[in-house]
Amino acid sequence: MDEKLVTEIYLLHEQVCSALGNPHRLLILYALHEQPRYVTDLAEVLDIPQSSVSRHLKVLRDRGLVVTRREGPAVYYALGDTRVIDALELLREMLYDRIHKQVQITDGQYRGKRRARAAEMP
Repeated sequence: MDEKLVTEIYLLHEQVCSALGNPHRLLILYALHEQPRYVTDLAEVLDIPQSSVSRHLKVLRDRGLVVTRREGPAVYYALGDTRVIDALELLREMLYDRIHKQVQITDGQYRGKRRARAAEMP
C-alpha cells in the first residue's frame, strides 16, 4: 500500500475522525453551520450542559474544525471549514441508503414468508 496514503489515513483519523466520534460534537457542527454562536447559545439550542459544550468545543477547536473570535469576555464559535458538513451529509446519505436497503430486504423476506404460508394453507 502507498506509504503516503497510509500516513494520510492515520493523520485523518487522528485529526478529524476522532473529533467526529461523538454525536454531541456532530450536533455542535450542524448548529454552527446554521450560524456562528456563543457557548451559551449552543448549550441552549442543543439542550446540553454548557460545561459539556465547552469540552466538546475544545476538541473541535484543537482539530481546527471550529474557529473562535473573542468579543470581550465571550467567545464566538464558527465552523473552521464548511466542507466538514459536506462530508457529514455524504455519510448521512450512505446511512440512509443502507437502512433503506435493509428495510427493503426485510420487507421482501417478510412478504416471501407470508406467501409461502399462504401457499401451504388448504
